[in-house]
Amino acid sequence: MQRQKCGPNGKEMEVVIFDDMSRCTAEEVARMLPQVSAQRREQALRYKHVFGQFCCLKSWLMLKDLLNDDAAEPLNDANDKWVYNEHGKPFIKGEDERKKEEGPFFSISHCKEGIAVAVDDQPIGIDIESVRSADESLIERTMCEEERRMIHDANDARDRMFIRLWTQKEAVVKAVGTGIESFEQLQGIRYQGLGFTIETVEKEKYIYSIAYGELHCIGTQV
Repeated sequence: MQRQKCGPNGKEMEVVIFDDMSRCTAEEVARMLPQVSAQRREQALRYKHVFGQFCCLKSWLMLKDLLNDDAAEPLNDANDKWVYNEHGKPFIKGEDERKKEEGPFFSISHCKEGIAVAVDDQPIGIDIESVRSADESLIERTMCEEERRMIHDANDARDRMFIRLWTQKEAVVKAVGTGIESFEQLQGIRYQGLGFTIETVEKEKYIYSIAYGELHCIGTQV
């Protein structure tokens, strides 16, 4: 488990990465089930495979630990604690009932190599992806011309460059809270110089990116 605190202007955000996926077992799922509410157990058990069940439970417990660190009232997953925007993205209900999307804000992502959770006092997005071969048709559908050139110019690091750019785009979309409606939508996302920050971390088997700050880039062409 890796945990870091970072953020601009002295504001702290917290990021936790879990990458010991050898623990993704039916036994571990059974151990975690009693630690969550009946609602969360039902959600986890909707997944047919152990991997989905494990990631659902583990990511929730990671999020719960982060949010409860400084909370006066411990987080639970009762229905009245959660609100959702028009795209279905969940938020923790703030003190001001009139503000639907008041913080704390959080983002969760997982891949076969790890689980990532980020928490901040402003909108935040995180995406983690396994390093894998980059399909040419997916590159064409999701990357703008400049990004396609960056990927092809990377030569032996082509696959890693694609995953790097992909996680940056996904992190932005998650922070904005709109979700991905189509792969082609990703071509129109600029993620530099628009009043927010992208941090990308590369490991041997996975890459993750965090987007935080003022996010207003959907639909902008590079």
